[in-house]
Amino acid sequence: MKYFRSSIIITLIGFAVAFVFLGGFSALYVVILLSILEITLSFDNAIVNAKVLETMSPVWQQRFILYGIPIAVFGMRFVFPIVIVAVAGGLGVVDTFFMALNDPHEYHKTLEGAGQYIYAFGGAFLLMVFLDFLFDENREIKWFKPLECNRFIRKIAYAQHTETIIATVIGLALIYNVDLEVSRGIALAYFTGILLHSLIITFDELLSTNGVRSGVMGFLYLEVLDASFSFDGVIGAFALSSDVFIIMIGLGIGAMFVRSLTLYMVAKKTLNQYKYLEHGAHYAIVALAIIMFVKIFTSHINEIVVGTIGILFVGLAIAHSMWEKRKGIIEDEGCNC
Repeated sequence: MKYFRSSIIITLIGFAVAFVFLGGFSALYVVILLSILEITLSFDNAIVNAKVLETMSPVWQQRFILYGIPIAVFGMRFVFPIVIVAVAGGLGVVDTFFMALNDPHEYHKTLEGAGQYIYAFGGAFLLMVFLDFLFDENREIKWFKPLECNRFIRKIAYAQHTETIIATVIGLALIYNVDLEVSRGIALAYFTGILLHSLIITFDELLSTNGVRSGVMGFLYLEVLDASFSFDGVIGAFALSSDVFIIMIGLGIGAMFVRSLTLYMVAKKTLNQYKYLEHGAHYAIVALAIIMFVKIFTSHINEIVVGTIGILFVGLAIAHSMWEKRKGIIEDEGCNC
């Protein structure tokens, strides 16, 4: 319970603020729905966060909580969307802030107008996260062997820049099929996502020592990963409310629980207990990346569907891990199959 104590306290405060200042029971109900939506969409995020956090020093693990929570709650769920709208609409940040407060419908409309660029960036970054996992030659445990033990996949995994080449080909295909007037912006957003992921990984490798991940770059990686997961929730939240404070409180509560869940999994060594859990999270990530690419062309994909797909992958991974543990299958046979 100690890992969730701060989340519970923030939740109670958020509920009180929503009820007293933002609209009584109706506001409280929407906040609860948004919290559940955020947790559902970001459950796999918590698993990947835990994997990264395990490789960071205890000092940076604490900083992830001390600084990461305000960034996740206030920065990524409130400030970051405002900055995106300001850039996309050619407005000042202050003007956009007051638009969010005084004209939420126009703010939502502008945010949706930037949706294609947001999905291109987030999808590209998440795609690179999955490809890094898929082509990691040091990863011994395999789950979906028709893909992970595929002879072609195994062969190209040892080649340099495989992930970047595949992501670039996918990006070029996307850009070729979008409308000409938005193609330049989508190209910029997409390849910025790839570039940012590559820069973080490169500097992390330079700064890491003795198997301990660089604190600064690990922290930055987690925050960008969190931002990529939050895009769907922020845009989709307007379907439930046009009040940016209700949205921030609801999504912020969800983000808090995701952080607490991350710490819990690190402390309890959950990834060691369920050997396919990391795999399930990464398959959920690539599913989210694909959905983001589809949303570049159509926005008619409900966030509940997105969250459900992620939960299914994680649930299957947990169930398979438990089944093998009960059967006494301890060692993974890798790709010798």
